Amino acid sequence: MTTSISNIDIAIVISYFITVLLIGFYIARQTKTGEDLFLGGRSFGWGIIGLSLFASNISSSTIIGLSGAAYTTGIATSVYEWMSGIPLIIAALIFVPLYLRSRITTIPEFLEQRYDRRSQLFFSFITIFSTIMIETAGALYAGTLVLQAFFPDLPMGPTALGLAVVAAVYTASGGLKAVVYTDAIQAVILIIGCSILTYILMEQVDFDFARVVAAAPAEHFSVVRPMDDESLPWLGLLVGVPFLGFWYWSTNQYIVQRVLGGKDIRHARWGVIFAGFLKIIPLFVMVIPGAIALTLYPDIEKGDQVFPFLVTNVLPVGLVGLVLAGLISAIMSSVDSALNSSSTLVVIDFIKPNKPDITNDEIVKYGRITTFVLMIIAAAWAPQIQNFTGLWDYLQQMFSIIVPPIVVIFLVGVFFKRGNGDGAFWTLVIGTAIGIGLFILGEMGMWSLHFTVNVGFMILVSTVIFVAISLMTPAPDAAKVERLTYRKGLIMDGMEGYPWYQDYRLYMVILVALILYILKMLW
Repeated sequence: MTTSISNIDIAIVISYFITVLLIGFYIARQTKTGEDLFLGGRSFGWGIIGLSLFASNISSSTIIGLSGAAYTTGIATSVYEWMSGIPLIIAALIFVPLYLRSRITTIPEFLEQRYDRRSQLFFSFITIFSTIMIETAGALYAGTLVLQAFFPDLPMGPTALGLAVVAAVYTASGGLKAVVYTDAIQAVILIIGCSILTYILMEQVDFDFARVVAAAPAEHFSVVRPMDDESLPWLGLLVGVPFLGFWYWSTNQYIVQRVLGGKDIRHARWGVIFAGFLKIIPLFVMVIPGAIALTLYPDIEKGDQVFPFLVTNVLPVGLVGLVLAGLISAIMSSVDSALNSSSTLVVIDFIKPNKPDITNDEIVKYGRITTFVLMIIAAAWAPQIQNFTGLWDYLQQMFSIIVPPIVVIFLVGVFFKRGNGDGAFWTLVIGTAIGIGLFILGEMGMWSLHFTVNVGFMILVSTVIFVAISLMTPAPDAAKVERLTYRKGLIMDGMEGYPWYQDYRLYMVILVALILYILKMLW
């Protein structure tokens, strides 16, 4: 596979790194309080929120993986991208106003208000561990592999550390505002670069996509797969993907933090819906190139080689550097978001409650120190992943263990007002324990459900646990629960007095129609 990179392209990549660092240092001069560091001073407009949500979600492994899957097994896994609009709509309708009215800095803080501190600490610890050991280390590992595809002589450890240091420097300096503004730039670079690649590939097949479909294996362009499909069985599409999406977009500090930094409920809602539209783009600029490559270059050996091959063999000099900068952007946006969210959780959920007299300067200091400590941990773990490839594949399925109990205490808890602290805490503990047990049984060959189907099963089990324990223990305070659960008028909270064309519900309907049309097209 040819991977020659010109000096012009390398110069473009270096210029990108310098620009990102300069932005971080510039914003650092405006970062004076904990709210500045962790929530950008709650100053983000809808466009910045939407672009940052998109960029922080798209990792380098996502780009490589989507193109590779479209080349090897089909487009089924692309549903995680374009169907994200559904959980984002749920977030906009219900959770955005609940979170912003609560004036929380971390999602676990919401659990403390809704239930008790036990659930807050349990959830916060799980989130920190999974974000650093899976999200951050995984992004560094996958990002290093991507760079090695272009620069084969790059060593794993130092490269991962270098990426981590750059992300940590501007994240610790400028906080969430630096993360969000660099994310916005990264999103634009990513979309432009991948769009140009898609256009050139379509030009090579004379814009005849029917030719691409005809050259692919049967069911390659169908998202509804048989129950024994290894990538995504149809039942998992129904009972697993929506809940995984809800967890990711509504309860994950790594993602929701930029929503918490919105100017107001109106901008936060628009930003979330805007992100839903942006999430449709990968289908056309990341998935479609992999499908076209199957027609034009049928002899590529591995799926992970598809995107690097296309970039270095299809794009002219200069554009290679742009797309490579986009890939690095994806790495950086994942790492910076994970570091900032995890340091926020450590300081707000663990340090601040034990230091009630802590000053703003101390909060900023602890936040920056925590960012660098977590960076070192993630960078140290990232190279080890190559020694445990099988284990790493299994760790990806660990989300099917941690997600169901979390989804239940948020999604069921927002409607089931009788749900209490005991029900929430023991749902987290028992649900997680059962999930670990089923995971072990699966590794022993005694539990064969696909992990997406397993999510649906464990959602049911966790719901039973939550409702049963809540009903057997004292009811929560009704007045407190009322402001933290669904109520009449919540859907229009913060939207009063705006003209119809600024009503987020209009764009929500358009987004749903677009998703349903794509689903019908790819059925």
